[in-house]
Amino acid sequence: MATPRLVGVVGMGLIGGSLARRLVGRGTAVVAWNHRPHPYEQAERDGIRCVATLADLVEAAPDVIVLCNPLKAMPAILAELRPLLDAAPGITLTDVGSVKGMVRDQVEAAGLGERYVGAHPMAGNELSGWTAADPHLYDDALWAITVTDHTDFDRFSAVARLIVDGVGDRLIVLDDDTHDKAAAMISHMPHVVATALINELTDDANRNIAAALAAGSWRDMTRVALTDPDRTRAMVEEDAENVETLLRHMADRLTTVADLLHDERTGVNGDGEAVDVAAWTAMRAFFAEGQPFRDYKARQKAIAGRTASTETDSADMPRYEEREIGFSPDRWQSDLLASARRGEHIVAFEDAYKVRVQRRSAL
Repeated sequence: MATPRLVGVVGMGLIGGSLARRLVGRGTAVVAWNHRPHPYEQAERDGIRCVATLADLVEAAPDVIVLCNPLKAMPAILAELRPLLDAAPGITLTDVGSVKGMVRDQVEAAGLGERYVGAHPMAGNELSGWTAADPHLYDDALWAITVTDHTDFDRFSAVARLIVDGVGDRLIVLDDDTHDKAAAMISHMPHVVATALINELTDDANRNIAAALAAGSWRDMTRVALTDPDRTRAMVEEDAENVETLLRHMADRLTTVADLLHDERTGVNGDGEAVDVAAWTAMRAFFAEGQPFRDYKARQKAIAGRTASTETDSADMPRYEEREIGFSPDRWQSDLLASARRGEHIVAFEDAYKVRVQRRSAL
């Protein structure tokens, strides 16, 4: 499957606008539609062809249409696309939503499941809208592609090559459930925790003093809480079951630490018994438990430093392990999921069933 020659983009906000600008900047033609035309003048100057209707978008015959609209608008847009796409069987449908199970259900309900391949770029910031669109948002970004046992391989290849060749990014291949649980862990639940932190500060009588003292650690822990609260709320609610489970786990961890601090401070536990040695060491164990992640981040930092260095390359300098892997035409979904679980990211296609991977996220 060749890299898509023309890509349709639905929605010209931060993610869609950045994607359109990225693709055009790298030589892929883009036709775009937005529910309001306010981005069109600048987008046309940037080389993006803008159209008035979804019918015009489909008539342009893009190889892939990327749905970058808000998830709340997805059912209406899919309903409008369905009759249009009936006459264009070659167009593959993908999206950039952060929750894949919900989108697949909506696509299936619209009767478009056979042409759909899910996608989610791990790119974004606390800004929104066309004015914030920036092609550099996708610099070295990882995408998750989600498939089922029934996903057509050629349609998967079209989306995968769009990401690797067109956007110049990396990808991993998952099923919807695995994606949504992982996204809840690294994105949706942290948004709630970051919001709880700023809510705690806002409610504190000494909030002005605390705000004056806030520095790097506070900034890093609360950056995502600066996101439009309605956008964050919608994202969290769309992955409600997974986020609820993680928040309850997180609450248990925090309660355990609070209990340990009480025991250390008073010398007795909640039952009035003297704190024993095991209880005293539990706090140290809490802070040490995540050491594999610290080691992983240290390796990433060392490799990033090597990449940025102007020094002569050396065999003993840190780098990502890279190799070619093949996968079976009959079980390509499970083979590529196994690759993702090994921490491998697809960075190039060598042929239809062979890719080059870098081992980048192995703890």
